[in-house]
Amino acid sequence: MEADRALNLLDDMLWQSLMVAAPILIATLAIGIVVSVFQVATQIQEATLSYVPKLLVAAGLLILLGPWMMTRMTDFARDLYLAIPTLVN
Repeated sequence: MEADRALNLLDDMLWQSLMVAAPILIATLAIGIVVSVFQVATQIQEATLSYVPKLLVAAGLLILLGPWMMTRMTDFARDLYLAIPTLVN
C-alpha cells in the first residue's frame, strides 16, 4: 500500500470520528459553560451541579443521534472492508 493511500485512509478515519463525536462534545461544552455561568451568578459551588446536566445532555444525544452515528461508522467500516482488495498489492 502506498503511503498516500494510507494517509488518505487515516485522514478519512479521523474526519469520520470527529463528525460523530462533535455533536456531543459541542453540546456538553455549551451546557458546561451555561452551568458555570449559573454557578458564578448564584454563587452555588456544588460539584454535582456541573456533572449532572452534562451527563443528561450526553445521554440524551446518544439516544437521539445513536442510530445516525452507528450508520455513519458502519458505512465507513463497510467501505473500508470493500476497499481491502484495492489496498493489497
